[in-house]
Amino acid sequence: MAVVRQSVSEKRRQELVLAAYREIAAHGFEGLRTREVASEVGVNIATLHYYFPTKESLIRAVLDHVMGRFRTTLAPHGSPSDQLRNYLRSVRTLLVEEPELGAVMAELALRSVRDKSIGSIMNEMYDVWHVTMRGLLRRAVREGGLRPELDSDAVAALIIATLTSMTLPVMTDPRRGDRALRQLELWLGLPQRRPAQSSN
Repeated sequence: MAVVRQSVSEKRRQELVLAAYREIAAHGFEGLRTREVASEVGVNIATLHYYFPTKESLIRAVLDHVMGRFRTTLAPHGSPSDQLRNYLRSVRTLLVEEPELGAVMAELALRSVRDKSIGSIMNEMYDVWHVTMRGLLRRAVREGGLRPELDSDAVAALIIATLTSMTLPVMTDPRRGDRALRQLELWLGLPQRRPAQSSN
């Protein structure tokens, strides 16, 4: 019985996170109203506060959801170089297929400049992202897939900056984002995927 209650509770929590995520994507951070979030899920504001006592805790959960979506693009198979190339392309595809993801990231990034609590949450997220990228780059250098003189710390920051910039409206044109990623791959010296052989 406790397991059923826990799964219902987790489902309700996730519904609130997704409702907040959609509110931010549609109306921006300034348009996020906890009453609207609760109403969309069909609960009262007291129930929302049971799961998320503060707006900051709700935003943290939204950001966890966003980062979870990004983590799905990091496949653990193949060489580190292949993983990196596939990651860059998968993130690009994700941002094209789920434009609300980029909208939420852009909203929170812009808000973090003026709001210390959101800035702190965003910095934590970027730190985790940076450590992950740096580790992947170091493995790619060790296996000979990237040039040994690359500074993995600086390159990780560059990759994150490139991917983050793709959430901004000026970069939402798929051609711009695709060209930026292709250039980044070339600059890194990532092996290019060969075109599929014809069976004729």
